[in-house]
Amino acid sequence: MTATLKNNLINPVQDTESEAFPGIMPDHWIREQAQNNQMIEPFVEKQNREKDGEKIISYGLSSYGYDTRVANKFMIFTNVDNAIVDPKNFSSQSFVERETDVCVIPPNSFVLCHTVEYFKIPKDVLVICLGKSTYARCGLIVNVTPLEPGWEGHVTLEISNTTPLPAKVYANEGIAQLLFFKGSTPCEVNYASRAGKYMEQRGVTLPRT
Repeated sequence: MTATLKNNLINPVQDTESEAFPGIMPDHWIREQAQNNQMIEPFVEKQNREKDGEKIISYGLSSYGYDTRVANKFMIFTNVDNAIVDPKNFSSQSFVERETDVCVIPPNSFVLCHTVEYFKIPKDVLVICLGKSTYARCGLIVNVTPLEPGWEGHVTLEISNTTPLPAKVYANEGIAQLLFFKGSTPCEVNYASRAGKYMEQRGVTLPRT
């Protein structure tokens, strides 16, 4: 066995700090991508848990992810004028729009909102979004499909209130954690190259067909 081969077996990760291997990506990689490639704008490089001396729902860079914030524009679902929800023909009249620091979601209803941050996902990365546990423990569920390689835009968030009581959501505070998974190689067709219908979306984007 050669000395080089033996050293590689003992220390399998021997490479430059800038090279990233497949798997879930750590804080320093997220920071580098945000600062050099505008992957997250605006970017907060540490967890913020207080504002003006008061506790808030945390946001910012974490060990293996990024906690994103919810903006202050909300579209609250209402069934006043609609009897059926149709994803192929979705009407904006199904919502009441509010711009507020605290959104109250009616019982057993939901709101559409969007992230403060604008994301540009690398072509060899897939992002999974998970709701913050603070909200989940109150019966509020955040739903977002994966952010695909090559996609960019504000993330449209759907927050469901599964409880029989009104529930509060706080704007400009943490709402969900994003986990960045790097593939072994770039995919053949990414979101940008196939002209995905939600490319470069800004603000809340309703269903498109």
